[in-house]
Amino acid sequence: MYPAQIVIPMKEELTENGFDELLTPAAVDEALKAPGTTLVVINSVCGCSAGSARPGALMAVHNSKNRPDQLTTTFAGFDVDAVKRLREHLLPYPPSSPAIALFKDGNLVHFIERHMIEGRPAQMIAQNLIAAFDEYCN
Repeated sequence: MYPAQIVIPMKEELTENGFDELLTPAAVDEALKAPGTTLVVINSVCGCSAGSARPGALMAVHNSKNRPDQLTTTFAGFDVDAVKRLREHLLPYPPSSPAIALFKDGNLVHFIERHMIEGRPAQMIAQNLIAAFDEYCN
């Protein structure tokens, strides 16, 4: 598990911008069973989180005419039990962090895995998410 002093500023980049934390398995289940759309950012200490995943998710949320009903996040390697439960909802995809998932009415409808984030600019991640928001969040 990562030290809190490293993780907290990375968490705050999302939570200070309207993302709710999913800290327990019950919180994950509750968020995903809510009607409508739920964006989940699986945050991590990986450099591609800081360079593309977090900024891309924020750009998408702030620049899209269609937004998910819920903005949520959980942190790999820190919110261990919550991430483990979330990954059950992401099957058959293998564990991936960072990653960004969009659920609609509890069903996974769009997923950006780590290999789709690495080496790509935040603007590309944002464009990918905005297209998904336009398709599923109207």
